[in-house]
Amino acid sequence: MSSMRRLQGWLTAARRREAAVAFLAVCAVGPMLAAALWRIAGWPAAVLASALVLAAALSWAWRRWRALDSTWLIRQLDGRYPQLENSSDLLLSAAPADGTLAALQRARIDARIAQLAAVDLRRPWPWRRLCAAWMLSTVLAAVVVFWPPRAPVSSAGVLPVSGAAPVAAGPVRLRQTHLDIVAPAYTGLAARSQRALAAKFPEGSRLRWHLQFSRPPKTAALVFFDGQRVPLRAQTDAWTATRVIAASDVYRIEVDGKPLQPEGWHRLDAVKDLPPRLRVLQPERSLSLVQAGQRSWALVLEAEDDYGLGAAVLDIQLAQGSGENVRFSAFRRVLSGQGGTARRRYAATLDLAALGMAVGDDLIVRFSVSDRRQGAPNESQSAAYILRWPAADAFEASGVDGLLKKVMPAYFRSQRQIIIDTEKLLAQRGRLDRDTFAVRSDTIGVDQRILRLRYGQFLGEETEGVQAAKPADDGAEETHHDDDGHDHGGQGAAAKKPPPSAAATSQAVLEEFGHTHDIPEAATLLDPETKRLLRAALNEMWRAELHLRSGEPKLALPYEYRALGFIKQVQQASRIYLARVGTELPPIDEGRRLIGDRSGVLRPADSLQAATRDDAPVLAFWQALDGGEPDFGALRTWLAAHPERVPDALGLKVAMDAVQRQPDCQPCRARLKALLWPVLPAPLAAPVPRPAAQDSARAYRELLRRERER
Repeated sequence: MSSMRRLQGWLTAARRREAAVAFLAVCAVGPMLAAALWRIAGWPAAVLASALVLAAALSWAWRRWRALDSTWLIRQLDGRYPQLENSSDLLLSAAPADGTLAALQRARIDARIAQLAAVDLRRPWPWRRLCAAWMLSTVLAAVVVFWPPRAPVSSAGVLPVSGAAPVAAGPVRLRQTHLDIVAPAYTGLAARSQRALAAKFPEGSRLRWHLQFSRPPKTAALVFFDGQRVPLRAQTDAWTATRVIAASDVYRIEVDGKPLQPEGWHRLDAVKDLPPRLRVLQPERSLSLVQAGQRSWALVLEAEDDYGLGAAVLDIQLAQGSGENVRFSAFRRVLSGQGGTARRRYAATLDLAALGMAVGDDLIVRFSVSDRRQGAPNESQSAAYILRWPAADAFEASGVDGLLKKVMPAYFRSQRQIIIDTEKLLAQRGRLDRDTFAVRSDTIGVDQRILRLRYGQFLGEETEGVQAAKPADDGAEETHHDDDGHDHGGQGAAAKKPPPSAAATSQAVLEEFGHTHDIPEAATLLDPETKRLLRAALNEMWRAELHLRSGEPKLALPYEYRALGFIKQVQQASRIYLARVGTELPPIDEGRRLIGDRSGVLRPADSLQAATRDDAPVLAFWQALDGGEPDFGALRTWLAAHPERVPDALGLKVAMDAVQRQPDCQPCRARLKALLWPVLPAPLAAPVPRPAAQDSARAYRELLRRERER
């Protein structure tokens, strides 16, 4: 047998002995720890404790095994055997060159190693310490297991200890309460305990109740507002129950089928895990233009979350072409941020050439960041940011006095983005509170308004809030306001301008009293069909904007789709003609003016329909509280479907239960009405009554009525 194999055998034997001693030493605490946890929390906790002790023992044994390495072996050999002349390390190192002093010494030590007999480097067994540790742990475990409880437990509940004084008769009351709260692991919050039965905690937390009563009841349970019952189980000296609370609720305690006195509801406020908050630092604007010589686009995002951020993704879309030949290419890039778990900064640089971006293309990006919520993580998306490489306008040199320009600028595709944002907002409605939902709906409404104003420029409409300049001889500038009504006659006009002279032409009269919005040479005149489609699209956008600004995106969605349909019809044409000619209006039939002839005029069909509201049960319930029979079932159903609409949902549940249990309690009804007041729908606008008509107007309407009856 070679010297190297001898050394390895001695080292392996020493390692085994050291690992065995370490394993038995750590396992000695297992019986005591398992018995203590079994007494406190039952068999699952004892099994878990045993598994943890076993894992710790294996880990410590492996650590001790690795502590005995070649350095330890050399130190042991040189210290115990002087004949090795402190040169045993030569056997474990690389072989020296032949003929050298090191090679001669190595051969000498190798020969002496072969002459050694009965070499044992193992550690002696510490039997006394191991036996003492195991005996102490076993004795303590037996004491914990067989120690008599304070009150023996039977199947009927907690019974008094035999020989104790009988418990006085009377109602059952709470003597001691203990509530353990264990937050979800991803929150990183430590477990806590409290004495109060009402608690506030992160959603998805596990709650464990420990209740002690003045005397042992037959049955006990936790009853929640929706009727669910969680039975309390009798333990050594307390009644316990465990439940995971995912949403805010109220509960009460029932013993022997009756509410515990004094009766009352206890609140469980589950704090929602909010989605990440995003702030785009670069680019600063939602629309950026490619600058001369630009080769890349830098993007910087800052995100923060209440419990920790998860994955971050950059969605990239490249739009190429125009008209019906627009092609979209989608890419996705995973971002790695810098910073802590709760707040990070993400940066990305896009290579325009690598993405294939060219003149006339649009590059659209959107950030998506999720958190670490278990099950379904919350996800937040930023607004879309566009990098545009504008294309040059096309001119035609065929003798036509006009300008050919692309029909659809890039923002003509923004209506589809508004639809996407609206549908996304509706999908997230259940996870957003009422104020946040209204603010985001209003933001989309602002985008719809901006898009509507841009389309309106193609029909010669005036931009809202912008001052328009009217050419005049004296260089004066006329300012228009929202309330001018496009009517500048009367005393105000007379005070500003002197009356026209007798030699004034018709054009001078128009410029004097009219309202010039566009320079005639730059007027945008489309063909009648295109104007009709654009005007229809503007009408649908206006209705969509109305509902979005009112916080009703679901009602705005059909109008958004109809507006997109009209826009797609306009996109069928590849170019429009910007002519430099005047407007040609149809002639007016002067023969039918001011005679009241209504022949050929069709009465439009009544398109009014009864409006349906999802909050109608709330109004009906509130009205029934004045003396009627409220429909509690309908209100419970509505409350379960719209928990975010009520500022204090738990207080509303308690007030509903009070009115249902005491129908004649007027203060209870008043409190319930006060809680329902913020949820009531806003009254609809009533029609304005017609002012009292004069004699001539009444006579005219009477003539119209007689004509209709003929």
